[in-house]
Amino acid sequence: MDFMDPGTSPVMSCPFVRLRSKYNYLWRSNKGFGISILANADMAKTFFSCAGHGDFLIKFAFCCYTPTDKMKDSTYPSLLLENAVNQFARLPGIGRKTAFRLALYVLESDRQFAEDFANAVLTLKNEVKRCRCCKNISDTDLCQICSNPKRDSSIVCVVESVRELMLIENTASFNGLYHVLGGVISPMDGIGPGDLEISSLVQRVEGGGIKEVVFALSTTTEGNTTAYYIARKLAHTGVLLSAVAQGVAVGDELQYADELTLGRSIENRVPYRL
Repeated sequence: MDFMDPGTSPVMSCPFVRLRSKYNYLWRSNKGFGISILANADMAKTFFSCAGHGDFLIKFAFCCYTPTDKMKDSTYPSLLLENAVNQFARLPGIGRKTAFRLALYVLESDRQFAEDFANAVLTLKNEVKRCRCCKNISDTDLCQICSNPKRDSSIVCVVESVRELMLIENTASFNGLYHVLGGVISPMDGIGPGDLEISSLVQRVEGGGIKEVVFALSTTTEGNTTAYYIARKLAHTGVLLSAVAQGVAVGDELQYADELTLGRSIENRVPYRL
């Protein structure tokens, strides 16, 4: 049977439901089982053997699917809009639907908003600097934390990125300085010690004035490997090496804690304060 026009096909005598879209034909069993065939009406050849009650057996099905020129066209009314959607969709956590809404919002906003938004992004990329001491992002050569005389310069907290630095700062519990590594050692991702700010940390400690280095790295294999590597590099300096406490989180129940976390909580127990 040459499948050329579903309207004249003898398959219509079987209990099938025909759904016709703008460019394609979709055939599906009305019993909701088996398979569905999506084919271009001009290019598909399908051979059926149909039984009663909507059951069917596909003896042979071969579909040569060739999109038409209309189907190749963009689904967006403007290529410029599509390009903007593609760029927004490259941001982490942004899908194409959200990217489409953001692009439309920028398009429908006034020109001043669009210019301010574009200038802010370009200025961020071109003018933001790295602190020459701790590698934190800054507007000047020395960030606000390193230039603050009220900070304790004898304690340095080592973090993976600026994100972790800001999280610790928001706690208002640490009054020392920081050192941003820019990542962790990860051979699977091709990141080695030479790709991180480890050598600058070693030079900073060797310069004197630092009594303690605190590791605030993730408790993953990569994070532990990075901390171990840095500890070996700083072993000759004699500085105190410590790490953030690991254990049961505030508000969690013990019955839901894993054995490793619970074990570390017992080992690193602290005096109870009234």
